[in-house]
Amino acid sequence: MTSDPPALWTSLADDELTETHIDTLLKPLPDHLWVAAACVDRLVDDVDVQRQILELGLQRTGTVLESCPPLAAVDNDPTGNEEATPPQVGIAELKTYFEDNQADAKLCHLRTVLLQRLDRLNTFVESCKVIPDGEDDESETEDEESEEEESLEDWEDNPWGDDTNPHTAGNAEVKKQSSTPPIPLSAFLTDDLVRLACLCASKQWFEAIRCLWHRHGEQLWQYRFVILDNIPEYAQPQAYRHVLPEFDIDADKERRPPTAPHRATPDLVEDPNVVSAVQVCHPTQAAIWSAPFAANAALPSTELADWYKKRASAIADEAGLVDVALSIIQHGASQGLPGLDEFGEELSLFTRLIYDAPASPRTGDHEEWSLARWLTLTPPQVIQAYVAHSSPETIVRDIRDLVNPYLFVLESRADREGKSDPQISTNLLHEYILSAPIDLTVSIFEASKPTLPQGERLLRDDEDIARLALACLYGSNSLDRWPTMSRIFECLPAWDISQDEDADDDIADTTMASLGAFVTPSTSMPRCTPTDLLMFFKPLPLSSLSRALDILDVHLESGEIFSRWGSPAPLRWFLQSNGNEAEQRAWAHRIARRGAGSDEHMNTVEDWEWILEDMLKLCGKSDNGIRGALGLIPRKEVMRIVFAGLLGTGKFEVAKELLRARHAKFTLKPADIEEICISSSHEFYDNATSGNYKVGDMKLAYDCLCVPAQSDKVLQEKEFIEATSRLSSFNLTSRGNPISPIEIRMTKDRLSLVSRVLSSNADAYKHTEVILDLVYKLGFRAHPVAEIKTLSMISDAALLAEDFTRAYEVSERMVADTLRLRTEPNGADVQEASQVCWMTCYQLGRQPEFDDVQKKLTLLGRAMELCPAEQLNDILVAWRKLDKEDAEIRAERLGKRHRKKSTSATSRKPLQSIGQQLYHAHTPIHSLAARLQDFKMPTTPLLNTPDATALASKTFRTVAANFPFGTRGRPHEGSANGEEASPRPEHDVSAQASRALAKGIGWLIGDDHS
Repeated sequence: MTSDPPALWTSLADDELTETHIDTLLKPLPDHLWVAAACVDRLVDDVDVQRQILELGLQRTGTVLESCPPLAAVDNDPTGNEEATPPQVGIAELKTYFEDNQADAKLCHLRTVLLQRLDRLNTFVESCKVIPDGEDDESETEDEESEEEESLEDWEDNPWGDDTNPHTAGNAEVKKQSSTPPIPLSAFLTDDLVRLACLCASKQWFEAIRCLWHRHGEQLWQYRFVILDNIPEYAQPQAYRHVLPEFDIDADKERRPPTAPHRATPDLVEDPNVVSAVQVCHPTQAAIWSAPFAANAALPSTELADWYKKRASAIADEAGLVDVALSIIQHGASQGLPGLDEFGEELSLFTRLIYDAPASPRTGDHEEWSLARWLTLTPPQVIQAYVAHSSPETIVRDIRDLVNPYLFVLESRADREGKSDPQISTNLLHEYILSAPIDLTVSIFEASKPTLPQGERLLRDDEDIARLALACLYGSNSLDRWPTMSRIFECLPAWDISQDEDADDDIADTTMASLGAFVTPSTSMPRCTPTDLLMFFKPLPLSSLSRALDILDVHLESGEIFSRWGSPAPLRWFLQSNGNEAEQRAWAHRIARRGAGSDEHMNTVEDWEWILEDMLKLCGKSDNGIRGALGLIPRKEVMRIVFAGLLGTGKFEVAKELLRARHAKFTLKPADIEEICISSSHEFYDNATSGNYKVGDMKLAYDCLCVPAQSDKVLQEKEFIEATSRLSSFNLTSRGNPISPIEIRMTKDRLSLVSRVLSSNADAYKHTEVILDLVYKLGFRAHPVAEIKTLSMISDAALLAEDFTRAYEVSERMVADTLRLRTEPNGADVQEASQVCWMTCYQLGRQPEFDDVQKKLTLLGRAMELCPAEQLNDILVAWRKLDKEDAEIRAERLGKRHRKKSTSATSRKPLQSIGQQLYHAHTPIHSLAARLQDFKMPTTPLLNTPDATALASKTFRTVAANFPFGTRGRPHEGSANGEEASPRPEHDVSAQASRALAKGIGWLIGDDHS
């Protein structure tokens, strides 16, 4: 190991240095500059060692004060007055001297560094004496002496960690620490002061900050707000109130706290001129800490107040500690800063919301709030926020503890601003009640009952309570809270207003009419809100207000009845419908239908009498002369509506039992019962999707007609249902789908349905009686013309199927019915029947495929008998042609017979005359002869047309509309002289009338409903 002291000194590490090393290795060295540089170069964490190093360095650098003539001249000033300002050192002289004497310049620079470190060391020592507030209260004892002697190691968060009692330690030295302090001395001596202060602030070492400001205020003043912003938001302002900005109320600006000088007399090297001269000759890079905000000057009152508000807002919003934010604002307000009282007021109200208002019942947490959001709320929104999560059990308490204090603050503010409004609290509270849910509203009214002591009532004005209750109830959309609404009504005051009965009725009618018009929706006001209703009730006198409560009582009872039978209505509906009979009748039907279907056990007469009793109560008047909800409907009409509702449920046995019951409340006449049953049957019929009267709504329609007495009208309705079922079994279609019952009922020409049956079913014409029975049940039982038209359609269907025998038989029946009808004076019906009959006979009699000439002659004879006079010539031409053909056939047949039998008698037999042919054709010769007497044969248009039968066919199609039948072929008629023309082929019949296979008799009689 070398014995050279400088080498030994430099070989030692900083943590190995001791006071002995300083005394033995450094002090003996004669080179002042080297020793001073060695002292600056060394930084240790031991306070005593570091102090000895600094003192040695200052001692060696002190020689420059004597060796430097400019400094020596100032140092040897003969004035001897310590308080006098020392003379300034000439900077030009110093620069010249230091340029020539670099060693002295370095010594001055080193002395400046050593002085700064000594000041930091003293600050460090002073800071170690300070114990952070609020640390380890558990270590305190009742003995004051033992408390003073307690060591710092018993404190939990001692930032310095020394084991020396700060109260017994000396001012200049501290004992050796037993543990490493949070900030090492070496770092404290060299780090930036602002950064150190910010670190102390973040660690909440408020006394250390105070010490730094007191000893280094000149360097830290402009960064005070940067340092304060590093204090955690959760720190209690009372703990660091001594470092918060202070306000000078007299100067109306920030007060700058005083700072203590490090030395009574500044050292010469600290002179600004000396520092500048040394910097020129010995430049150094000083660490400059860049702060985001610096304020050299004291802030005015408004800016200082803004800082407090900003700090409080950060604490409230970022940390969520509204009480801490309130505390710091209170500290600022206590100094007289303007504007902080109002801000503190808002914070106090906000604190109530955060800490006192009920939490969400679902999550148990409060809503996310911020002070910035709170400050944007309007008074109604603030009230709503206070009670947003209130329950019926807590709403009254929350209004008293949260809402009422807020309303008091609003009144005070209005008074301070010169805008006094004694109704502001009342109006805001009423506004909330009008918008509150009904569960909360009922608790408020129950806490305001007139029977409670005046001091305990939440709302103390009886008229206000009545108006609020009327507005809340009539403005509510609730349909199922009738017990709750009744609880509100029970809380309302009752006034004894003596008036005569007529006056009471007038007041009730006027009030009801006014209310009904007010709540009726319009384009300007689609829905009347509770606030709008309150404006309506406010000007009402006490008498009208009392009558309004009577009306409310009736409406609440009506609402409960409506709800009981499954047809609830909002309370305002009873006002709207007061003068509207149609609306009341519609709702009565709704009650009867929904009430009947709301309970599956409504199967007894007593149940339906209960419905009737309730509805009769609704159409009556109360004891106060107020009409019920259905007061415009007569009692008889109510009975009809209830009975129709019973039938609508399909419980026909109950309906029969109800009509047979003794002392029945349904006092309806048989005619009324029949009308209701038919109407209900029609409704079932129209709603049916299938025509089969054995199932579904069609069965209900049929069974409903079994309830009343079986009159002709009822039987006719039942037959029509049977006909509908029969038609549905024929698989008729409409627009590609099976025909629906409602389409059958809406068909104007019901015979067209029969025509569709005959055209869509190839064998239908064979069952004449079945088709006629269908026609009877369609409503044509007493209509012979309809029967004749039906027979005509059957004949035409048989003709289309080339079943001439059946077509002739049906035609004979049709002719017999027509002749019988002609004996009766029916006017137009006879003409219509004759028109159909002769055209049918003419159509069949002129068919060339029909080979029975005698029957054809008979048909043409009937056609000539029944046709109009202008058509007789045409038919006669066809008859003559047919007669000629018959004569030729007879002659040929007789010639063959004569040759075979060789009998002259037969060959000489003359042909029958026209009269004899008519006789054999069973034509009434006398009537036909009378028609032909003196009849001149005109030239008929038919004979001049290519087809002599076209006109007859067209006429037939016109009369028998919807008869989709045609002839197999038509003969081409001859000229006017009766000569035969060449034959002309006719068009084929329609494809849909082609020969189809018969389905059997089952579908004809309606048994097949598949």
